[in-house]
Amino acid sequence: MPKRALPLAQKIYSGFESYIRSFKIYTRLAPQYFRERNWVMMQLNHRQRLRLYKDLLFQLVAEFNEMLGEDAANREIWKLIRKEYQSMIADRPDVELAETFFNSVIRKAFPGMSIDEELMYVMEGYQICKWRENSHLVHTYPSQMGLEPIIRKILDDFDPGVPFLNKEEDVQFLIKSVREVILTRYNPGPETKTEILKPVFYRNKAAYLIGRTYVGHKWMPFIIPLMHGEKGVFVDTLIFDRNIMSHLFSFTRSYFMVDAEIPSQIVGFLSSVISHKKTHELYNAIGFNKHGKTLFYRDYLYHLQSSTDQFVVAPGVKGMVMTVFTLPSFDVVFKLIKDHFEPPKNMTRQEVREKYKLVSLHDRVGRMADTHEFEYFHIPLDRVSPELMKELRNTANSLLDIQNNQLIIKHLYTERKMRPLNLYLEGCTKEKGWDVVEDYGRAILQLAQANIFPGDMMTKNFGLTRQNRVIFYDYDEIEFLTDMNFRVKPKPETYEQIYASEPWYDIAKNDVFPEDFKRWMIGRPDLKDHFLDYHQKLFDPLYWQKIQTKIRNKELLHAFPYPEEIRFRPQEKV
Repeated sequence: MPKRALPLAQKIYSGFESYIRSFKIYTRLAPQYFRERNWVMMQLNHRQRLRLYKDLLFQLVAEFNEMLGEDAANREIWKLIRKEYQSMIADRPDVELAETFFNSVIRKAFPGMSIDEELMYVMEGYQICKWRENSHLVHTYPSQMGLEPIIRKILDDFDPGVPFLNKEEDVQFLIKSVREVILTRYNPGPETKTEILKPVFYRNKAAYLIGRTYVGHKWMPFIIPLMHGEKGVFVDTLIFDRNIMSHLFSFTRSYFMVDAEIPSQIVGFLSSVISHKKTHELYNAIGFNKHGKTLFYRDYLYHLQSSTDQFVVAPGVKGMVMTVFTLPSFDVVFKLIKDHFEPPKNMTRQEVREKYKLVSLHDRVGRMADTHEFEYFHIPLDRVSPELMKELRNTANSLLDIQNNQLIIKHLYTERKMRPLNLYLEGCTKEKGWDVVEDYGRAILQLAQANIFPGDMMTKNFGLTRQNRVIFYDYDEIEFLTDMNFRVKPKPETYEQIYASEPWYDIAKNDVFPEDFKRWMIGRPDLKDHFLDYHQKLFDPLYWQKIQTKIRNKELLHAFPYPEEIRFRPQEKV
């Protein structure tokens, strides 16, 4: 049996090497597409990289099962395979990703298997993401260079490979920002220095430089976004605000393309810049969402050990397609697709899963929540409240199994917990409500610009983040905007038409009448009038058609992940 374990371990290791090699190929295309302003290929490249893991995994597991044969359920051979595999990956700079890949193989090769610490990297595994000082992964600029030479050197080191729009103006913008934000509060000393990660973070039409300055006996983080417009590359702004930086790495945004030679070190540096982001969120942000899922699950297990509360039905209006529950002390909701959908829903479980897959591959533009998909998810039975168990039995019984005092859910999604928008609007002040309903409309329009039509746009399908940003999280009715037909509602002319109980005109499945949105989008009268006045274009079919035309003409509509008012050149188009 030991002789069999080695080639099996080598097979998994070869599969992991293939994944990493392909992942890097896709990632290293990002600077080229930025240089060429090839935004269509930038997005396609992003989607192809996202598909890579599962595509390679399924092929590998099929070959692996053929080699393993009847020993697929043999614990002893799996122990030996892990031992051999561990020796192969021990010195890799991405050892933690290799561990997660092994977990994925064993879970796919042995479906329904319990989480097993002896066979997998569950609680034990590489978790050191502490930044090493004087790393070769950063450019370091001592204060003795002087502010202006430092900024010039930063832009020279970036070198996009194409001309800047106005590099001298960029330098002056950056100097002005540093003086206003940092030098008015702190005096640089001999210990002051600035560090910027050498790997550049690419997403959509932007490139981001991530850095920090040691001044006033602490690190001041910052981010420099650069755009490539029709006239050249330019610095768009300089971000010091930690909330804005956090939003750049939000779970509502697509993953960055960044050449992470040592992923744990990139995450370590990011942790020093965006200190309140969890490690699994940062791995997600740089494209290693499968390892992010592993770390999330570890957090979940740690939390179970340190808490005593019970899982309960999530607050809010119950959905027609999903059953949603939560653990009050844990910042996550769990979503199951119901066994049966009440009318007017007429889709299948597989169709719902396809909608969630669409979102996972699409640009979320800061307005759709990322999810992790789990199979055979275990919850201690004594932590499930009676009310929740009743709800699960009534709505998703086919997904449930009970073994060894564990509730096993065959398929679910996890998602960041948010405040349901409808509940927030019921109790907020008018002033706060105005701000939120404005953002609610912006969220819908930004989704439209990313070619997403939410379908059911009622407030119960949206949530609020900690920063009161409106996020869409109900995906069962989403469609591509370009597949919809936005129409002006015909005006009745005859007595029969005026008093008809049903529409007297033909309505196709994909027909949308934006003027009807006014009837149900906001309920509170003191908020509704403001919303209707602020977002008049939402109800204009012509406005939606114009967005469709731009998308069909391959125009990527960039959604800025920071307020446009902080841009150095707000008039500059990208």
